[in-house]
Amino acid sequence: MAEIYTIRIHNRQQGTDYTVQVPSDRYILQAAENQTADLPFACRNGACTTCAVRVLSGQLDQHEAMGLSPDLREQGYALLCVSYPRSDLEVETQDEDEVYELQFGRYFGKGKVRFGLPLEDD
Repeated sequence: MAEIYTIRIHNRQQGTDYTVQVPSDRYILQAAENQTADLPFACRNGACTTCAVRVLSGQLDQHEAMGLSPDLREQGYALLCVSYPRSDLEVETQDEDEVYELQFGRYFGKGKVRFGLPLEDD
């Protein structure tokens, strides 16, 4: 039988807080939605960063989170759509662009994009 954990979610974008009960064999996002939590999501398969949260306390299993680097996982980020609770949790939603920049920003050049021709203001 699955253990049931209490998950506290602070939705920064909406300024709302949810407390939901999630079995250890259910995805946190799906269980929270079934309990009327309104949380950000897009792909539902761990490939994007729309449902990213920062874990403030507790443990979870997110072995299916393809869209989140091991480095960000170690920093306490998680994707709710593919996360299973392993203890009571407190999490906070993150800005998708902020997480994307943390993960991929170093791979993209900074500044104006050039396609072989100088820009007018150069």
